[in-house]
Amino acid sequence: MAEPVTIVALGDSLTAGYGLADQTHGFVPVLEGWLQAKGHDVTVQNAGVSGDTTAGGLARVGWSLGPEADALIVTLGGNDLLRGIDPAASKANLDGILKEAEARNLPVLLVAMKAPGNFGPEYKAAFDAMYGELSTSYGTLLADDFFAGLRSAGADPSDPASLAAFMQADGLHPNPDGVKLIVDGLGPQVEDLLAKVAP
Repeated sequence: MAEPVTIVALGDSLTAGYGLADQTHGFVPVLEGWLQAKGHDVTVQNAGVSGDTTAGGLARVGWSLGPEADALIVTLGGNDLLRGIDPAASKANLDGILKEAEARNLPVLLVAMKAPGNFGPEYKAAFDAMYGELSTSYGTLLADDFFAGLRSAGADPSDPASLAAFMQADGLHPNPDGVKLIVDGLGPQVEDLLAKVAP
């Protein structure tokens, strides 16, 4: 019997399942179930740490990727945004994470976050561009927006009222309905990642 493919999901509270009373409704278990329902023999490891920035992800990527890791999903940047961290610093940290994955020959799905407008247009342009630039540099797969599945359901992340049905009371973290939509949106790109795992 072949071993299941192991995907490590490196991220922050969005990956970790912050605020959910039942952790089986978190991003990682729901994604794993979605993939298994599609017939994939896969395990998704939760390397999400609430509050983590790109710097935190870089600091722990080495030990987060155990010998069983076959692929990596990177969902970081949301907390950099909340703190107004210079996009150049965030980009350098993500670059280090991708360099580590490249050294281990691991295919990567880089999941982008979108900056709000409150730090100004230059900040938003630099932050939003870094994911595509890094993806091109390292030849990774790119998911353009973690919250794309919510948009497909008619919710607009810039409009809190339209998001309310899919978010926890803090307005930042998805509830179980939101997680399901997010996984429905990202799932096909994770299938593309699985297709890149060497047999």
